[in-house]
Amino acid sequence: MATDNYGQGIDLIGLTDAPDMPKAIADLAAGVIPRSILRFASSSTRGATLAGDYAPVDGMVTYLQDVDRLEVRINGAWVTVSVGASAWTTISLASGFTQNGNSNGTLQYRLLNVSGEESIQFRGAVNRTSYPSSPPSSYVVNSSALPAAVRPSTLRSVLIPCSDTNSDRIALKLDIRTDGLLEAIGFGTATKPPWIGFNGLTVSL
Repeated sequence: MATDNYGQGIDLIGLTDAPDMPKAIADLAAGVIPRSILRFASSSTRGATLAGDYAPVDGMVTYLQDVDRLEVRINGAWVTVSVGASAWTTISLASGFTQNGNSNGTLQYRLLNVSGEESIQFRGAVNRTSYPSSPPSSYVVNSSALPAAVRPSTLRSVLIPCSDTNSDRIALKLDIRTDGLLEAIGFGTATKPPWIGFNGLTVSL
């Protein structure tokens, strides 16, 4: 029995081996398949399939179809290396807000994976042309909650920029809530910014 010339330890039938075509094919498949990208419907399907004699080993690569995710086995654990196309999705706005604040584009989000950590990234900005004379301290920006797949496991509080026109501050606090709502905080009688920005904002889920 010989092995491949690429140093992968794949068994190959040799001229001195007894003829056995089914075994030769099975040996080749057993060597090649674990080293290719394995496709599974979900992580649970993968777990049920890669067990016993076929348990995963470091270096294996799999693609999960339900979440469009490529993962590699490192130190006995599956680590994400890609999260698919990460298409941008437009966020519907609550009453009083409009898109393209300060010509920064439509407020959108996408799912990212940064070094194995699933995250949500935002871009764009919103306008608000009017406020009551004494506005509330906070406004929920989106009219519909973000999907469950992109909601953080705990509250995420970050800073976001805002206009200094009609505002005594140039940043607001944004709470990305576990219920999928985006709550901008810091408004007041002297803080009525006409636009609020979200470009470059990325938080861990």
